Amino acid sequence: MSPNGTDIEPTAPAEKPVFAAELFPHRSLTPGGFAVLMGFFAAICAANAVFYFALGAWPVAIFMIVDVLILYAAIRFSFRAGRAREQVTVTRSDVHIRKIAPNGRRQDHHYNPFWARFHVDRHREIGITAMRLTGEGRATTIGAFLNPDDRESFATAFSQALATARR
Repeated sequence: MSPNGTDIEPTAPAEKPVFAAELFPHRSLTPGGFAVLMGFFAAICAANAVFYFALGAWPVAIFMIVDVLILYAAIRFSFRAGRAREQVTVTRSDVHIRKIAPNGRRQDHHYNPFWARFHVDRHREIGITAMRLTGEGRATTIGAFLNPDDRESFATAFSQALATARR
């Protein structure tokens, strides 16, 4: 029993992480840049649509409007895909990978650092093409959306963290 008369045991402090990283896809277009791009593209398409409509080629004008809608949808889908995240944490007793999908759905993967193996697939010209963590009969891909330079730096840091956790 605790001093205040309850049967609640104090919780152990959380284990200090050896490594923690949040991975997310790079998006170079900001929301402000998106507005400028769409305004510029829509103005050009609108001018062309008016020109072709005046010539009597009204189907071309319709396709110009459809082009604007397609570009808008493509960039919005890209922004949505950019909300994906992966949180990777390594402690001495656990490797935790949390994958957060663009819709907010979460998947948690836990591995024992002593049993986990980090695999890196390399291409001679491109560099790292894939990374995955395996162990206990399971495999989890890591950082599939990263560019080659970010994969390289992550692979180095993560490998060192696994080695540290095993000591």
